[in-house]
Amino acid sequence: MTDILAQLEARRDTARLGGGQKRIDSQHAKGKLTARERIELLLDEDSFEEFDMFKAHRCTDFGMEKQQYPGDGVITGWGTINGRLVYVFSQDFTVFGGSLSETHAEKICKIMDMAVQNGAPVIGLNDSGGARIQEGVASLAGYAEVFQRNIMASGVVPQISVIMGPCAGGAVYSPAMTDFIFMVKDSSYMFVTGPDVVKTVTNEHVTAEELGGASTHTRKSSVADGAFENDVEALTEVRRLVDFLPLNNREKPPVRPFFDEPGRIDESLNTLIPSNANTPYDMKELIEKVGDEGDFYEIQEDFAKNIITGFIRLEGQTVGVVANQPMVLAGCLDIDSSRKAARFVRFCDAFEIPILTFVDVPGFLPGTGQEYGGVIKHGAKLLFAYGEATVPKVTVITRKAYGGAYDVMASKHLRGDFNYAWPTAEIAVMGAKGATEIIHRGDLGNAEKIAAHTKDYEDRFANPFVAAERGFIDEVIKPESTRKRVSRAFASLRNKKLTNPWKKHDNIPL
Repeated sequence: MTDILAQLEARRDTARLGGGQKRIDSQHAKGKLTARERIELLLDEDSFEEFDMFKAHRCTDFGMEKQQYPGDGVITGWGTINGRLVYVFSQDFTVFGGSLSETHAEKICKIMDMAVQNGAPVIGLNDSGGARIQEGVASLAGYAEVFQRNIMASGVVPQISVIMGPCAGGAVYSPAMTDFIFMVKDSSYMFVTGPDVVKTVTNEHVTAEELGGASTHTRKSSVADGAFENDVEALTEVRRLVDFLPLNNREKPPVRPFFDEPGRIDESLNTLIPSNANTPYDMKELIEKVGDEGDFYEIQEDFAKNIITGFIRLEGQTVGVVANQPMVLAGCLDIDSSRKAARFVRFCDAFEIPILTFVDVPGFLPGTGQEYGGVIKHGAKLLFAYGEATVPKVTVITRKAYGGAYDVMASKHLRGDFNYAWPTAEIAVMGAKGATEIIHRGDLGNAEKIAAHTKDYEDRFANPFVAAERGFIDEVIKPESTRKRVSRAFASLRNKKLTNPWKKHDNIPL
């Protein structure tokens, strides 16, 4: 028996070495952790249970039968994050560059099937050179099997991808279908076709970093939700995100201990809105002052900064926040911000996370660039997402809510549960100056008359009371009491039940 146990331990030691010490040292030299070190950092200490440690590829072409590594370039299994179950796979770049083979894919598919069956998140740590060329179509079939499971798991369990090295070609489509993608600065990149192919086909000269680095995907393409300085920070932030999320679509988000009085009054909010209606202010200040202990986990911070998305807690319970940011483009909605917010709203709705919306929006961004780019369809995505959502929805209008953008931003008409407004709110079809010039175009040459008409329009509409008289605003609240009112609103909605008409699925304007 002792000999057998020693043999088992020797086999395990070999598997733990992956592609060997030399390749492990090379990984460290690039500032990257190994696949196993990443799992150890991500999961609670000693919680990892590994599957298929000894599984090996079955390829016999090109002399591959002489190159066998136990585990075949990916480490899979389950463990816990702060005591809560998660499934994880971590690609091992030291084994064939982390390339995906038929058996590599089988290992990933096994834990994805288990995650859906047992109702727990899937976290993928990607560090791979792509499909294993020696296996040809068998490798491509492996990718498609993984893709199909991403699709089936979507909206059932949270899926998180962390890009910690190369991710190119067909490999990018698995992360693309997950709920969140995080990247590591300077050591990770994603693209469908690499710089060499781009140069050959289009004659564009571009580096891997420019084409698909963390900065590109967090600022320009919106493919990634966040970028971190190194592997350690990325994995720490993934742990923090998981703490906000439910394990699956049948469970409520976790409730954490909180040490912040729900009825806390914050008088500084009474002076947040500047006296000049065109002066910007930072909406993040409001979000942080409303959430428990000022803790705000922002999603896609560097993309479409005119809208803010992320998670806070109220009375220890997760709430998704969508807010216009007056500091950028005056808080206008445009193509990018509509897409960003719509996807976030749909995620929250899929996983029963209540949605808090802060509104200060002067309308949709005008211009040929927006119209040619399809702002109508993209704006409709956000409208559709809010109207479709059945989770508790609380909206606070702080200042401007003009035109169609008023409707889109979780208005009462899109089944908003509580719609509050600050006394500084202005709910109208458009700004006073533009409206006056249309209504009284005959007086355009008379500055005094136009000024008088503008003042009259402001007195009538530059306030929340017309909407409140109609019941479109449930209550005009003091800014200082926002946390208290919002917390109580969500508390009253904890048992909300709302269902949409039966359908196979909707047809959101993609």
